[in-house]
Amino acid sequence: MTAAPALIGAEETLHARERRCIVTGKVLPDSELVRFVVDPHGSLVPDVAAKLPGRGMWVTAERAILERALAKGHFPRATKAPVAVPQDLCARVESLLVARLASELGLARRAGQLILGFDIVARALEKSPLPALLIEASDGAPDGRRKLLAKIKGDPPPIVDCLTGVELSLALGRENVIHAALKSGRFAERITADAGRLRDFRPSSGRSVASLPVHGPDAGNKGCE
Repeated sequence: MTAAPALIGAEETLHARERRCIVTGKVLPDSELVRFVVDPHGSLVPDVAAKLPGRGMWVTAERAILERALAKGHFPRATKAPVAVPQDLCARVESLLVARLASELGLARRAGQLILGFDIVARALEKSPLPALLIEASDGAPDGRRKLLAKIKGDPPPIVDCLTGVELSLALGRENVIHAALKSGRFAERITADAGRLRDFRPSSGRSVASLPVHGPDAGNKGCE
C-alpha cells in the first residue's frame, strides 16, 4: 500500500491501533489490515469492522497477501489449531469491504456531505477549498474524469474509484451515479481508509490515487489480540 499524508480538513481522525500482519510480519495501522476470527464452530470469519469477539488475526488488506496466507497455512499456524477456511474467503472479504464502503457513502449522502452529478461536481472543483475526495465509478467513461480534472487548478483531491456505477447508485439511492465528491469533514478519513482496503482486493484500474493513512513505526508482535 502506498503511504500518503492524512487528509486535511477532516474533523474526525482515525486513531488507528497498530497490528502485525501474520503473513508479512509488518506492523501497520489496523485501518490497513483485515481482522479474522475463528467462530465457535472452528470456521474462519472475516471481521472487516474489527468488532467480533475472539482472538483476532490480522492480514494486510491485499488479495494477494490473503491468498498467500491461505496457501501457506498461516491461520492454523497462528491459532495453533485446525481452522475451517471457506473456499470463497477472498470473495467474502471483498463483498464485505464493498458493503462497508457503500454504507459509509450512504451515511455521508444523508449527512449532506456528498456532491452528486457531473455539473455540480465540476463547479465544486473550480472553487476553493476543493472537496476532500473525488469519487468516480470504476466503469465510468475516462473522458468524463478528464474533463473534471481539467477544472482543477493545482493538485487534484484523492480519487476513489473502486466501486462500479451500479454499486455507487445502490449505495446512494440514485440512478446512474458516475461522478461525486465528498466535502471535507468527519467521513473523509473513514472513506479513504475503506476505499484503500477495497482497492487492493480488486483488479486495479490503474487510475486510482486514493490516499492511505501513513504507516506507523514498527512495534512489538501485535498480529493477534
